Amino acid sequence: MEDKPEKGSLEELLVWNRALDLVDSVYQHTRSWPREEVYGLTNQVRRAAVSVPSNIAEGHGRKRDGDFARFLSIAYGSLMEVKTQLLIGLRQQFSSDEQTQAVMAMLNEVAKLLNGLRKAVEARKP
Repeated sequence: MEDKPEKGSLEELLVWNRALDLVDSVYQHTRSWPREEVYGLTNQVRRAAVSVPSNIAEGHGRKRDGDFARFLSIAYGSLMEVKTQLLIGLRQQFSSDEQTQAVMAMLNEVAKLLNGLRKAVEARKP
């Protein structure tokens, strides 16, 4: 199932739904991180993860394809923040490689979906 560039309902967007799944996964993944990181890296990675579906939603709500494409690009940037922060958590031994790879697999799926949708939206711009 792929996202179509037509603007249907937000709830129909596969990338938005997968991004919400990623948020759930990031929250679950970071529950075991050190307590002293709750206001540091844990908070930062969670906020970046929440930013992904939030920017997809904001862009979807805009009237112009150019705005939608721009917000999809912002969502992708937030996704790369999540990736970096998860890797920092791994390097600091807050989680195992296996745990991190499971979240990274979801992140990579969202990245592909975001890039595909962004290209489709940009292709239909006048």
